[in-house]
Amino acid sequence: MALKYHMCLLGLIFLASLLTGSSGVDDTHVFISSGENVRLPCNNALHDCNSTTWIYNRFTHSAAVELIGLGIKKTDTERHERLSLGSDCSLNIKNVTKEDYGSYSCQQWMGLQGQQKQQGADARVFLHVLHVSSSSSQTQISAGHSVTLSCQLYSYSYAGVSCDVWIRSERIELFWVNQASVKKQTRSDSRYQISAPDHCLITLNTTLLNEDDNREWRCEVTQRDQVKTSVTYTVKSSAQDDTVSPVIPVHTTKSTTMRPAASTQGTLQKNELQPLCFTESSFVIT
Repeated sequence: MALKYHMCLLGLIFLASLLTGSSGVDDTHVFISSGENVRLPCNNALHDCNSTTWIYNRFTHSAAVELIGLGIKKTDTERHERLSLGSDCSLNIKNVTKEDYGSYSCQQWMGLQGQQKQQGADARVFLHVLHVSSSSSQTQISAGHSVTLSCQLYSYSYAGVSCDVWIRSERIELFWVNQASVKKQTRSDSRYQISAPDHCLITLNTTLLNEDDNREWRCEVTQRDQVKTSVTYTVKSSAQDDTVSPVIPVHTTKSTTMRPAASTQGTLQKNELQPLCFTESSFVIT
């Protein structure tokens, strides 16, 4: 019981930190699907970007990686070819992967070369990546074979607080939705089996039929009933051999900024914090 209380308290401290930021600059939370391009805003930019530095952390205690230094892109990082600095000092990432999730901090440094001092506070952006994968590695899947689609939300881990805790407290839910955009609340039926090992992962298992040509399965992530991003997985059958082939997922993306005192749609207020360690996931089948 004491351990459960401690985890809940730790989660609340984590959420308060995310909402208020460490020094008055609002943190931004961006939800994106893998394969998309994303823009991370720099909310403390000065008159030009020569003072701008972008720092990346995947986990709280992971080593910080400098992506942009004083307006110049670093070329010694694995993903430097996918990065660029916008005219407004935003960080642009092409073809986002699930490994891109984490915390991005925009900093401003001024002064003579070698004597720069940081100006103001970090402007943090938390990037949450939704990714769908298939259990089959085959190019074509024959009708009659079983396939499992896994939809996972990759989010920054703070001080040991898991993605599961973050999702529970912020009323973030993962759904599988049918082609008519209907969300059913049962976990399975005669054709589809839905399971959720935790709140950050939801799977759909089905046996493919010939009638599944052009069938779409869409995974959505919502926060307080507002869709943040989604991934659609489509299969197409071949008339010659009655097989189906996975098609590159189609993405729909939104982002949101959480501000402590705001009351507009898509924002989260401090007084909206919910008790942790409860709230069941929702399950959707077609």
